Amino acid sequence: MLLSAALLPAACTTTEENRPPNIVLVVADDLGYGDLGVYGQEHIRTPNLDRMAAEGFRFTQFYSGSTVCAPSRSVLMTGLHTGHTLVRGNANNGAGVPLRPEDVTIAEILRDAGYATGMFGKWGLGVEGTTGAPSRQGFNAFVGYLDQVHAHYYYVDHLWTIEDGTMQRLPVDSTRYSQDIIAEAALQFIDEHQDRPFFLYAPFTIPHAELAVPDSSIAPYRNEAGESIFPETPFPGGHYGAQPTPLAAYAGMVSHLDHDVGRILDRLERHGIAENTIVLFTSDNGPHEAGGYDPTFFDGNGPLRGVKRDLYEGGIRVPTIAWGPGTVPSGAVTDHVGYFADLLVTSADLAGTEVSFSHDGVSMAPLLTGREDAQAEHDYLYWEFYERGSAQAVRMKDWKAVRRPAFDGPIELYDLAVDIGETKNLADDRPAVVRDVLHIMEAAHVPDPQWTVR
Repeated sequence: MLLSAALLPAACTTTEENRPPNIVLVVADDLGYGDLGVYGQEHIRTPNLDRMAAEGFRFTQFYSGSTVCAPSRSVLMTGLHTGHTLVRGNANNGAGVPLRPEDVTIAEILRDAGYATGMFGKWGLGVEGTTGAPSRQGFNAFVGYLDQVHAHYYYVDHLWTIEDGTMQRLPVDSTRYSQDIIAEAALQFIDEHQDRPFFLYAPFTIPHAELAVPDSSIAPYRNEAGESIFPETPFPGGHYGAQPTPLAAYAGMVSHLDHDVGRILDRLERHGIAENTIVLFTSDNGPHEAGGYDPTFFDGNGPLRGVKRDLYEGGIRVPTIAWGPGTVPSGAVTDHVGYFADLLVTSADLAGTEVSFSHDGVSMAPLLTGREDAQAEHDYLYWEFYERGSAQAVRMKDWKAVRRPAFDGPIELYDLAVDIGETKNLADDRPAVVRDVLHIMEAAHVPDPQWTVR
């Protein structure tokens, strides 16, 4: 729970009209647990996110919905973990899986509660013409990428938008950094909806590979001769574009992301609505190893084992910060164990509405509004994953279990209270805990013919 705090307000602040708080959810793409200064990063500059943590609070034990993009976002949107949600991988035997009409999203819940709903960034849960398109999943406004592969590239000739309730191609200047176009659209959404409750979902596309960013963002990581200050191995290109200085480019992308988060906070303050807004910042999974980037140099997973596509902590434990002047406790650190499935019911709770269907989340509204004593805890967290031979994982109190391959492999068991790096497998020493974990894995997994171990 909260380990330290300078301010613990009693309840969520509202206006004289009892307006519910605006909700802003910023999700970075492949940002590691150790990539921010406030989480121990020593090389990459992140002053705005560090400020956000100082003025709000940060989580030390918050988890993404999965270890890759699409299922993680599906968990976030639907409140169902990967044993229940429809989308359990980036692709299903080569074909993407869109959300269905019956898959209720955060945006639909908040739209029906009277919120303006806007998304700016990468969707990955359905393209135009499918039931999973953002226009059919509760969003009134959108600028960004629908297709995950399209989102691998930052200098493109089109994005997508919503016009008259339908998805439309949005021609853009291919010499402009797409993140800048997306961030400007997010800021415009704030400008246009400052007088009513709004839900701003900003699943920004950086620092995912390809490693490309404007020169102005790389400049702080170059010396006087214009060379990278890091020991670089140039990336020759392939699926992703060539990059002569991948470490400096990655650092520049993280700093660019940090700058855009700062712009959002500043815009909320400029309009005088920061005190009636709750901002959450997180990442969709652990750090990537693509486009020439080596996360070990920056210690992108911090003290954790594994990276993206692992169900060890480094693949799923993510940096997460909450901010809301006068509402969110200030200057605090929390060891509350939460994850993406919580965000749907948390958002509904903050908006003062109900979730009428079964879900896997626990509302964090008490924690976010200074009512720590009322905060409920999870019995367990669950993940399953179908790449790299497949895996399952369970977090149960301080116990972390990983099973590879999924469903019939041996159990690895770690005590995170003393072994955050998952170095000592205690499965042979704790047979009763292993039995409990196996029961959880069996109960949490609902088979789906679209997702099978091969």
